[in-house]
Amino acid sequence: MIELLILFELSKKVLTMYGVSKEIRADFSVLTTPSYGTIKPALMRLEKGGFLKTQKTISEGGRPSTYYSITNEGIKELKRLIVEPPLDNPIQFLPMARIKLACADVLDDDAQMVMLRELKNKAESIILDTKTLMDKKELKFYPKMVFDNLICEYKNFVSLLEGFEHAGSRK
Repeated sequence: MIELLILFELSKKVLTMYGVSKEIRADFSVLTTPSYGTIKPALMRLEKGGFLKTQKTISEGGRPSTYYSITNEGIKELKRLIVEPPLDNPIQFLPMARIKLACADVLDDDAQMVMLRELKNKAESIILDTKTLMDKKELKFYPKMVFDNLICEYKNFVSLLEGFEHAGSRK
């Protein structure tokens, strides 16, 4: 997820590590707030993979600064990360799906539709799995309410995706 966020921010402009962190927080703070300890190794991995390039400069105050920019391969990797199949882990699915949706403008219309269908299929699968679990067990009040809420949350997410699909088909 951190690689997707970094590439997305660098697809908009050249930034320092501090700038990357600041932009991610500005754009995604309601979804995630990665630490420098997460961002720095990810920047290094992305650079090593050829997805970023760096330029080192000295600021007016004499401090060294490293600026990161995305490469053409980095743009391809960003798009790949957005459209790759969703995670199997239901705990990670919704936050990652929301981040992918927030970054989807970098995709063409066809890739957006593929992403939406995959996210919708996974969300519907989680709804079905939750209903199956509830049918198999006699749940007490609190677990039942938690799973009912989960079903509602995923149904709302499916409705959001259907709205995006509808809007995309009208373009």
